Amino acid sequence: MVYGARGGVVGTIATMGVIVGASIPMFIGAMIMGPLGAWLIKQVDRIWAGKIRPGFEMLVDNFSAGILGFILAIAGFFGIAPVIEFLSKALETGVNWLISIGLLPLASLLVEPGKVLFLNNAINHGVFTPLGAIQVQESGKSILFLIEANPGPGLGILLAFSIFGIGLAKASAPGAIIIQFFGGIHEIYFPYVLSKPITILAAIAGGATGVAVNVLFNSGLRAPASPGSIFAVLLQTAPDSYIGVILSVIAAAAVSFLVTSVILRASRKRDLERGDVGDLTSAIAKTEANKGKESSVLGNLRAEGVPAGDAEAVAEETSLLTDTRPIRNIVFACDAGMGSSAMGASVLRNKIKKAGIDGVTVVNKAIANLDDDVDLVITQRELTPRAQERTPSAEHVSVDNFMNSPRYDEVVEKLKEQHTAE
Repeated sequence: MVYGARGGVVGTIATMGVIVGASIPMFIGAMIMGPLGAWLIKQVDRIWAGKIRPGFEMLVDNFSAGILGFILAIAGFFGIAPVIEFLSKALETGVNWLISIGLLPLASLLVEPGKVLFLNNAINHGVFTPLGAIQVQESGKSILFLIEANPGPGLGILLAFSIFGIGLAKASAPGAIIIQFFGGIHEIYFPYVLSKPITILAAIAGGATGVAVNVLFNSGLRAPASPGSIFAVLLQTAPDSYIGVILSVIAAAAVSFLVTSVILRASRKRDLERGDVGDLTSAIAKTEANKGKESSVLGNLRAEGVPAGDAEAVAEETSLLTDTRPIRNIVFACDAGMGSSAMGASVLRNKIKKAGIDGVTVVNKAIANLDDDVDLVITQRELTPRAQERTPSAEHVSVDNFMNSPRYDEVVEKLKEQHTAE
């Protein structure tokens, strides 16, 4: 992201310094040294840009990257690693103090707002994961892995919007539940909170309830649940903690549902009178701004709940189904290769199955992992040019909504024609 492959290599070398120099996981150290190493080699390259004699470019590039990487690795080993380790031990002391006096649920006052502002990965992997790893070594499980990853608060909020919401928020929430609770993509519920900020109280209440239940039952996970899917949570649950973990998810969802429901019901009449749909579209834009890039998962919310026949009214979708060659394998591609593309692949797979068509595979991948050996690639419209670069010989279909696009029917019709011809 900072300086391409060259920046990535130097950033990796620098990161190895803090990893080797510390006795705890170095997620925060990596967050510092990776981008820093890439940015510094970018500045170093600018010093002699255009000044190197022809034939010496590789020599200068290799030596400059190696020397800078070596310096940064040493700096990370002796400088950054001890600092991060000291901060981690201080945080561990603070967390242990909260546990000892029964106030760990108060952590949700910081964690839940932090998640909505896209500090969730920094909080979970930068703070709780290293501390949790230490606890696992001592007792075989850790409650810290569930403070941020518990899918209950988000589930409760989305359920409330499904029942008591209005407009686009109500229409899109049911589909978002599947992605959030089963797919583990928690960012899908952030726009709902931002569209009505007071619902952050529901997230805090639900999160604190989940933590309190886990404290009560002394339950925890054996390793981080990533993504925060209910499947990942149950897979990592310690053998003696299933009752506590399951109850923590249920209780967190119930409390966040009740609080969100009260908030939505209290403001429903006013919202209906002024035609307020919660300004979900604006909230999606804010969420993407917090994330720092567009999100294919969040992009689906803009068109979610729109009947397939009316999808053209939401945004123009394009289809390039002009090739006459047979289609044997179809790939749904997005940035991460999970979440929304997985859901889209499932939708089309079911349509193909209902049509009685055999011999066609439908999978989902990240665009970066695409190979030019597929017949058809389906992407969101803004990602199609990137997919075409990776798979120039494939057919491409662009959609705005992975969950509900009329283009899927076109694909099925072509497959039927192909099946009949055979």
